[in-house]
Amino acid sequence: MSKITEIHALIQAGKSIADIVSAYLEKAEKAQERLNCYTYIAKEEAMAAAKAADERLARGEAMRPLEGIPCSIKDVLCTAGLPSTAASKMLSGFTPTYNATVVQKLLDAGAIIIAKNNCDEFAMGGSNENSAYGPARNPHNTELVPGGSSGGSAAAVAADACVFSIGTDTGGSIRQPAAFCGCVGLKVTYGRTSRRGAMAMASSFDTVGPLAQTVEDIAFIMEVIAGKDAGDSTTLHADVPNYKQHLTGDLTGMRFGLPAEYFGDDLAPEIKAQIDLAIEQIRSLGGEVQPVQLPMTKYALAVYYITVSAEVTANMSRYDGLRFGPSTTTPKDLDDLYTTNREAFGEEVQRRIILGNFVLSHGYYDAYYKRAQQVRTLIREDFDRVFTEVDILITPVTPTLPFPIGSKQDPLAMYMGDVFTLPASAAGIPGLAVPIGVVDGLPVGMQLLGKQLSEADLLKVGHLLTKQP
Repeated sequence: MSKITEIHALIQAGKSIADIVSAYLEKAEKAQERLNCYTYIAKEEAMAAAKAADERLARGEAMRPLEGIPCSIKDVLCTAGLPSTAASKMLSGFTPTYNATVVQKLLDAGAIIIAKNNCDEFAMGGSNENSAYGPARNPHNTELVPGGSSGGSAAAVAADACVFSIGTDTGGSIRQPAAFCGCVGLKVTYGRTSRRGAMAMASSFDTVGPLAQTVEDIAFIMEVIAGKDAGDSTTLHADVPNYKQHLTGDLTGMRFGLPAEYFGDDLAPEIKAQIDLAIEQIRSLGGEVQPVQLPMTKYALAVYYITVSAEVTANMSRYDGLRFGPSTTTPKDLDDLYTTNREAFGEEVQRRIILGNFVLSHGYYDAYYKRAQQVRTLIREDFDRVFTEVDILITPVTPTLPFPIGSKQDPLAMYMGDVFTLPASAAGIPGLAVPIGVVDGLPVGMQLLGKQLSEADLLKVGHLLTKQP
């Protein structure tokens, strides 16, 4: 059942929003001690907002769609009056003067921000180990990673330390932690939600989306945050459907594809076994399942890290010690100014900046960046073709179950963990991660991919298949 619906029922029965928020703040503080899932808990700010909401309702004003719902926000999204550091020393102490568009939409709908979530620095990572605040931890086993980069968001949601969280997904950063922590995470169609106020990592890949315990809650949130934004020219001119109305019926007439490229030897057999059970359920609900081919999938990892690193280089250049970031007060020269400042970046951010500068450099631009962009087009065309054959693709989210903190020291091994989420990011299509089972006490997730703006279909299927760990 929807947590949002449950809380609204409590409010309508007379329970104060202040009491609800206070209880969630207590949960947040306990979760922080165990999971390190937050960078800031907004206790005073949240309680002030809760009391103001109670006063609104006492005056007889109508309940808004997310009235009194405690939520958290990934620390790469700007929140006016609350620290927004991207989990980086580079922005230590930075407090924005405005809200990201998605954040403002949530506030206008009555949601109450109780905390900012820990994440990989500037959203660069797949385990939440690249945070200046230390790694977040998996609520099912605190020795394991929660996934990344939205690891703090997924851990907080799975621990019921907030009702929902807003994260970002550039190459799997919502879907992978949702799978590792056993919650639901939606990567939206590129342009379905606004990126204004999100600290840019790779501007042609970045998306902003929700994580929650149930698909119903994802539907509630999407109706609030989706839509065109005059402040972000990449948002799409497309009507926002009533997502909740799509969470009905069976799967009769829906065609599902199983891409062979996602089910190779690198997929853990225990994950495949859970997906096989989900496929049986899909067939029992009337869905038709057939094999499909996505031959360009094998190039997605290389395409992603070439193009994203190039965009990272451009986006990180603003943190120069003049506009953003720390700076030496008495630089010897311009080189000293920039060098001192860049030391505030963590190792992974520096690695991607260096790689981006390399692929954009004279003599290598055509060989790497230009070619990667051409192959990215072929990946997108691959998906366009397959969606003439089927409606939804069924794939794993991750090759493995959550792994121990500190166990992956090789960057390439870490990058390979996103091999099943990167292709959809390159193509700009939506993807939904839903929990479908448990193995050895750890959740197993499955990914549903659809054509552009097919979020409603993904949510309908996910609603029928979700099994809470």
